[in-house]
Amino acid sequence: MLSERKGPAASVAANSCTLNMNDTEQPKPKPKKFYRLAAARPEGDAFAVTLDGRVAKSPSGKPLAVPTAALAELLAEEWNNQVELIDFNTMPATRLAFTALDRAADAHQALAAEVARYAGSDLLCYHAEAPEALAARQKDAWDPWLAWADAALDIQLHVAAGIMHHPQPEESLEKAARDALALEDFALSGLAFATALYGSAVLAFAVMKGALDAATAHELSRLDEAFQEERWGVDEEAALRTAARAQEACMIGAWFAALRQI
Repeated sequence: MLSERKGPAASVAANSCTLNMNDTEQPKPKPKKFYRLAAARPEGDAFAVTLDGRVAKSPSGKPLAVPTAALAELLAEEWNNQVELIDFNTMPATRLAFTALDRAADAHQALAAEVARYAGSDLLCYHAEAPEALAARQKDAWDPWLAWADAALDIQLHVAAGIMHHPQPEESLEKAARDALALEDFALSGLAFATALYGSAVLAFAVMKGALDAATAHELSRLDEAFQEERWGVDEEAALRTAARAQEACMIGAWFAALRQI
């Protein structure tokens, strides 16, 4: 399932438009690898992933074709990394591409609205009341990105202390929705994924636009967790969750970088 990190204020309710990339049903048997080589090639105005020369298909039967050659190459690499069985759990970019192809067009407006809802309870806007050291760390790390959102996106969000919901300016949320709505399906799918991963529309927009690298955004999104780990140590389950999110951040960084390569 898509990692969904909710902000400390009023959470964004999960709904049918959330970009979950795995089914919630019982795990299906992994198919055997049936091809020798995956490659990227031009296909009309897009770039397709081919398996032994034949274009791969999404679960709904659409050609696995994406906007840039770099993104097609990223997907082809995942297919080439499969050995005897095709394990889609090890192919996060391919799963996100399937989502963009099969679901994003019909859910475009709803996905943009979801990004705006996250902005309404953005992680970066809720600073701890105590301890003082954590509050200071949050201010130093997060406030510059709120200032960036104001200057670069014309999205002004206000900081609050504590976990009680603090309404944000309606014009800022509308601007976030418009910016998201203007994106093509692959960029919007990535933005929605990153927003849920980080619990922050601001961090997601910054990564999408190349203003912030995805790994650093991941660290910013888990600043509170890291502070607690410094004080109390790390348990095994939390470490596994952190590692999984770090891998997803690596993928979404590569996804956006590939989309920017025209």
